[in-house]
Amino acid sequence: MSALTWIAAVSLLAWGWLLLGRGFYWRTDVRLPERRRTPTTTWPSVAVVVPARDESALLPDTLGSLLTQEYPGHAEVFLVDDGSSDGTGDVARALAARLAASRKPPGLPLTVDSPGEPEPGWTGKLWAVRHGVVLARSKMPELDYLLLTDADITHNRDSLRELVSAARAADLDLLSLMARLRAANAWERLVVPAFVHFFALLFPFRRVNDPDSRTAAAAGGCMLLRDEAAERAGYPDSVRDAVIDDVALARAVRDSGGRIWLGLADRVRSVRPYPRLAGLWGMVARTAYAQLRHNPLLLLLTVAGLALVFLVPPVALAAGAATLDPWLAAAGGLAWALMAGAYMPMLRYYGQPLKTSLLLPFTASLYLLMTVDSAVRHHRGRGAVWKGRAYARRANTAEEGAGT
Repeated sequence: MSALTWIAAVSLLAWGWLLLGRGFYWRTDVRLPERRRTPTTTWPSVAVVVPARDESALLPDTLGSLLTQEYPGHAEVFLVDDGSSDGTGDVARALAARLAASRKPPGLPLTVDSPGEPEPGWTGKLWAVRHGVVLARSKMPELDYLLLTDADITHNRDSLRELVSAARAADLDLLSLMARLRAANAWERLVVPAFVHFFALLFPFRRVNDPDSRTAAAAGGCMLLRDEAAERAGYPDSVRDAVIDDVALARAVRDSGGRIWLGLADRVRSVRPYPRLAGLWGMVARTAYAQLRHNPLLLLLTVAGLALVFLVPPVALAAGAATLDPWLAAAGGLAWALMAGAYMPMLRYYGQPLKTSLLLPFTASLYLLMTVDSAVRHHRGRGAVWKGRAYARRANTAEEGAGT
C-alpha cells in the first residue's frame, strides 16, 4: 500500500477511537433533566452577576429575560458596566425602570455599578465579575448561589428555577450550560455547530460530569456556582488572569473538592450576531493558542492532528478515485462517513440539514487556520483581544489545557 493509504488507514482508526473511546463526545443528550416540580417552601438566594461591556443593543433581550425570571426565592441582578462607551449602564437602568412600572409583581431588582479600570494582573471581564460578586455579597449576606451569565445570553423565564432545582438535586457546586449559540446566517450555520462539536471533543461532557475524572470544563455563558464553593476555590481571585476563565473556574472548583456538571442548554441562548466570518474568526483566535498553553510544539501537534483526522479522509477518497486505488478510496470514504455521522447529532441540535455534515472537513480547515492565526497574533505581541481590550501574555496559566 502507498504511504497515503497508510495515512488514511490511521485516520480511519483515529475516527474509530474518537467515536468509542472519547466519552461519546458526539452525543447531544447531556441536557438539564426535566424535573417533576415538587412543592418547596425554601428556595436558596441567588445573585445574578452580569459583566457587560458595550452591550446596550442586546440588553433589551438579555437583561430583560433575567429581570423577568419567575423564581420563588430571593434573587437579584447585578450588572457590572465594564468601561462601556455606548451607555450600557443607562440602558440597563432605563430597562429595569420600565419593566418595574409595567409588571405586577415588578420582577427581580437590579443594581448597576462600574468597577473602574482593572488592577494589574486581572483580565477586564474577571475584574468586573469580582466587583459584581463583592457587591452581591455585601447586599445579600445570606447568599447561596451565584449565577454568572454573559450579557449576550437570554434565559427562559423558568431558567433560574430549573438551574437551582437541578443543582440542589444533584448537590452540585458548579452547574454550567453551553448556551445555544445563534446560527442564523450562512457563516454562523457553517462555524457555530462545529465550534460546540469541537468543544465537546476537547472536553467530553460525560467525562466532565464524572466525579472521578480529571477533565474539567464549563461554559461561561451560564454558570450557577455555589457561593461556598466559590470561596473555597478562591474565585475569582484564583483565576484573575485567565483568558479562558470558564475552564479555569471549573478546574479551581474541582481541585478544591467541588462537584461540577456541564451540559447543552435548552432554556439558555446567545443572541450575539456574527454577520461576517471575521467575528467568528476573532472569537476562536482569541483563545485557541491559550488553550495550547502558548506552546509551539503543541501547536504543531494540533495542526497535524486536525489535518490527519479531518482533512486526510476527503483527500484520500479523491486521490483513491483518481488513481483507481480501492483501498485508499475505501479508507478515506469510510473515515469521512464516520466523521459526518459523528457530526450529525450536533447539526440536528442546531436544526441544520444533515447533509451539511459533509462540509466538516472544510470547516475544520478554517479552525486550523484560526488556531495558527491565534499563535501568530500571540507571537506578534497582540495577545488575546476582547471588546477592544488586549490581554498580555502570561507565563503559566491555570486554565490553558486544564483537564485535557
